[in-house]
Amino acid sequence: MPLHRVAVIAPSPVSMFNLAIPELLFSKVEVDSGPGYEVVVCTPEPGPIATTGGLDLYVGRGLEAVEGVDTVLVAGTGRRYVPDPRTVAAVRRAAAAGTRIASICSGAFVLAEAGLLDGRSATTYWELAEELRKRYPALDLKGDVLYVQDGNVMTSSGYAAGIDLCLHIIRTDYGAAIANKVARQALVAPVRPGGQTQFTQTPLPAERGVVCADTRGWAMRNLDKPLTLTDLARHAGVSVRTLTRRFHAESGASPLQWLLHQRIERAKELLETTTLAMDQVAEASGLGSADSLRGHLVRRTGLTPSAYRAMFSRLAPTA
Repeated sequence: MPLHRVAVIAPSPVSMFNLAIPELLFSKVEVDSGPGYEVVVCTPEPGPIATTGGLDLYVGRGLEAVEGVDTVLVAGTGRRYVPDPRTVAAVRRAAAAGTRIASICSGAFVLAEAGLLDGRSATTYWELAEELRKRYPALDLKGDVLYVQDGNVMTSSGYAAGIDLCLHIIRTDYGAAIANKVARQALVAPVRPGGQTQFTQTPLPAERGVVCADTRGWAMRNLDKPLTLTDLARHAGVSVRTLTRRFHAESGASPLQWLLHQRIERAKELLETTTLAMDQVAEASGLGSADSLRGHLVRRTGLTPSAYRAMFSRLAPTA
């Protein structure tokens, strides 16, 4: 499988966290015993650039690094800034050449200035959302999501939402199994839903506590079983009411909402990585029947199970 090349454009000042996310996640992707990505960081004027943390960061590559890559990802500053015209022009040229374009946080302003968000759904850091909407009224702002993919253009909200975006990119390129492996290695939540050509998705919020972590782990190992609220509460050693309160506080969802989300994700992974029949996928993921699998997957992704498998299967075609 060919190496996927990513150019990360650093504005000045740049958020060091924004800049670290692609390197952290993409560098953990291994395919056929080799790296799945080659990541290069570039900036309009190579040399020391300012960071939002008050430090200087040396970036040795200029915007020529954008030429010929597979994905251009524009990092953000976490604050208001005027996009550099050289960066805007480089991103516009890359998009015209068919390159996938993505942004984290305020990087969306670069994409908008390049005209790439006109008529598209997009998002950015919530504190900057209204300004993005006013400055670029031709875009369709989705202020309540962590990331948006509209065609070959992706935008994410601020800070940790960049993690969700990069995991989504990994899943799109290499499948759910590899993306979830990277998430485990990086000690972050599993890959969120996503993957259609034009898709806006509100993932589960990031988990914020550990009281129910053991029970969540136990449930993940037993998704194929008919788990109930009582089963989950019994494992946690608390009442159903207490479990529901703690579960929602930690995961941002009720226990049954969380369980359904994980079952659909398991089903998608099985569709991508196995040749199991639909009823077997449904059983292994705890969704019960092929009809139930179909209903949940269509509501979540807009695709039937067979269509999802045809689009995202990571199995080599048979001769």
